[in-house]
Amino acid sequence: MTRARIDWFCAAALVLGLAALVLKFADGTQPAGPFEIPVIAAALVGILGLSAWFVRRRAGGQWRTLILLAVVALGVVAALRGLYAHGLAGQAAAGYWAFILAIWALAWRGIDGLAEMQPLNPNAARALGILVPALFGAWLLFLWEVLVAGFAIPQVLLPAPSTIGVRFAGSLGILWEDFNQTFLKAVLAGYAMGCGSGFLVAILADRVGFLKRGLLPLGNLVSALPIVGVAPIMVMWFGFDWQSKAAVVVVMTFFPMLINAGAGLAAAGTQERELMQSYGAGYWQTLFKLRLPASLPFVFNALKINSTLALIGAIVAEFFGTPIVGMGFRISTEVGRMNVDMVWAEILVAALAGSLFYGLLALIERNLTFWHPSYRRSR
Repeated sequence: MTRARIDWFCAAALVLGLAALVLKFADGTQPAGPFEIPVIAAALVGILGLSAWFVRRRAGGQWRTLILLAVVALGVVAALRGLYAHGLAGQAAAGYWAFILAIWALAWRGIDGLAEMQPLNPNAARALGILVPALFGAWLLFLWEVLVAGFAIPQVLLPAPSTIGVRFAGSLGILWEDFNQTFLKAVLAGYAMGCGSGFLVAILADRVGFLKRGLLPLGNLVSALPIVGVAPIMVMWFGFDWQSKAAVVVVMTFFPMLINAGAGLAAAGTQERELMQSYGAGYWQTLFKLRLPASLPFVFNALKINSTLALIGAIVAEFFGTPIVGMGFRISTEVGRMNVDMVWAEILVAALAGSLFYGLLALIERNLTFWHPSYRRSR
């Protein structure tokens, strides 16, 4: 969509927001009292903002974006106050949804303008790179909240983010115990053993030819095994505590590391190898000084893939037998009790843990493989 079309789209959004005020009184519902005040304020600020938008000489691009985001913030406050402070939850009429649609259009243009900014300061650029996805995520949560409350969706089907947040804040002790059992014990232990052993076997297979020809096809076969078939067997072998979940994680992370590390060891160029041989370097010197550094992008690719596989494997394995603690145990138990908000709280913990784990690995990768072409920036 071109910029001109987006500008006209925002103008249509303003008209729609003003029409929402008319529909609010024309649909036969009772006025919501002070709810109209922030709506009118948002509409007036929107008039000023879009006037500055079209009159290019009066406001720069950054100011136009900030004005739009301010309009969106006022609209968000108005929409939430209308739902919870003035009794529109489950009774929102056409005017309310027209106003939400107008806010959505303005938010689209505001976040788009923010994403187009290119600050010269590196710190400001990094902050902007974090702010844009954060605002986009916050906007999705707002839409989730409004849709659930506005249409009165039952909590059993989909709880609102505010409900999940209340349950999360009130169950920190239980969530920590589950996190400690699943992530700090099963995931980290299985991840370290699976990735470490896969990397060492990849070096051994690179040295011994028949292992390389025999293990890699077997790795492709084992990677296709369903976790729901492996998990019960591991529980029978290693018991109901975290050791069986760690064993499942080992199975899930071993072969991705083996395959990627093997491909990384073969990634060193022929000319570089011949140069090392011309200097009289042996196998181990070539391995540590050339081939292992060249394999780091492949190894970190496996580490990042395994960071998500490990958490999924441990949680699913807890469905088949575990002590009365653990993220998978809590999810399966609370679903049976219809406590869906607690299930979403556990999902939130898993998402945060997996994202932070993945982000830490990506940060380490950036510092160790800064020489790789994927991290080079044109100047």
